[in-house]
This record gives sequence, structure tokens and C-alpha cells, in this order.
Amino acid sequence: MEELIVKSFFEKNVQERVLHELFSPKKRGHALNRLCHEYQKMLKGKYMIEIPPPNSDPQDIYELLLKNGAEKKCYSLSYNEKIEGKELLLQEALAQAVGFGFPSIISCIPGELAYFEAEQGFGPAPRYILRRPKMN
Repeated sequence: MEELIVKSFFEKNVQERVLHELFSPKKRGHALNRLCHEYQKMLKGKYMIEIPPPNSDPQDIYELLLKNGAEKKCYSLSYNEKIEGKELLLQEALAQAVGFGFPSIISCIPGELAYFEAEQGFGPAPRYILRRPKMN
């Protein structure tokens, strides 16, 4: 699942490095840490759709993702240890990720739809839908 997330939403020039870090227990945190400050260079901008404020209600984001075809279960890459590297219900993942203050990527349709929340700086954290055309 993590390889699919990286190959679908990360820029080609960082994919190998991110996968290496994700699959190394010692370096896993590096991949998530770089999303704090470098996400605009790491994620494919053409697939990023910013969720305009107010965007801090997990239920609103859940409903938005469902309208975009999200499945009820998801897979999460996150700074939040409660959801990091786990498959769980989308609503539960969003409740933990939205407003946490550090990056999370929640895969809603493998390779096609995800939610990304960046690190919170001043004001609310940037929040995005990552949407790719359907893979055939």
C-alpha cells in the first residue's frame, strides 16, 4: 500500500528515496519528517486540490472524501502513532489526523484518492485532497 501511495502521489525524483526511508525502521521517520517542510516539492502538485477554509472539521472532510468516491476503510501514513501504518475506518483516521498538527496521508482509494494534511504553522494546517485520474 505504501509503495502505491508513493508511486501515485510523490514526484518521481523522490520516490526511490521515500520508499527506502519508509521501509527502513531506522529511517521511516525521515520520510514523514520531510513532509513537514518539503511536501510541495515531494507531492505531485497536479494532483493536489486544496480544501479551502473552514476545513478543520473531520466530519466535513469525511463527507467531502465520500463525495469523491472514498471507501469506508483507508490506509494511513502519519506522524500520529495511533494511525501510523494502519488500515482503519476512514472516519476514525480523520478524527486522529485532522488538527493533529503534523503530516498525514490517508489513502481512500488506493492509487487514486487520498487526504493529505501538512504540518500546522501559523493558522490552520494546509489540507488537500490528492486526486489522480482512475488507473486502468
